[in-house]
Amino acid sequence: MVMPTTPRILAFAGSARRESLNRKLLAVAVEATRAAGGDVTLIDLNDYALPLYHGDLEDAQGLPPAAAKLIELVNAHAGLLIASPEYNSFMTPLLKNTIDWISRADDNPFTGKVAAVVSASPGALGGARSMMHVRHLLLHLGCHVVPAQCLLPHADTAFDPAGKLIEARPRRSVETLARQLVDLTTRLGR
Repeated sequence: MVMPTTPRILAFAGSARRESLNRKLLAVAVEATRAAGGDVTLIDLNDYALPLYHGDLEDAQGLPPAAAKLIELVNAHAGLLIASPEYNSFMTPLLKNTIDWISRADDNPFTGKVAAVVSASPGALGGARSMMHVRHLLLHLGCHVVPAQCLLPHADTAFDPAGKLIEARPRRSVETLARQLVDLTTRLGR
């Protein structure tokens, strides 16, 4: 019997803020994904600064080194775990720009990846509008997006001082999403 390999998952947040609620939720989701059997690489997009995507810039200079490194990271992982903050009912410019640059690889590195999206907001909707846009974009780029959704409304009061979720319901939501991410990635043999 062939034992499945541990699925490698790349995790990042579409926020550059140190105290971002989405970075906090991502940390919880990373822990849950590891507990579900995933091998998670957590990166900070601050370490991969990119210019605003511009086709003329790409034609003149090629891919920026940070974009090439991100493409390499996406190619080395079977799944993606993305935290999507919401700005004006949409994904952040940082997240959209990052995805745009990664998608410029010769071969689309998103094709066939398994993806999960989490979103936190101090508002009542928990980033639902942003999540919808990110899930749609990932599907368009060829990802298998897990059905589970993890939204965290009122996120400004949802964490204890250690960064753990206070209430059981959002913890269960994170755990469900993490299990689906690991299970689907394993089943697809990624």
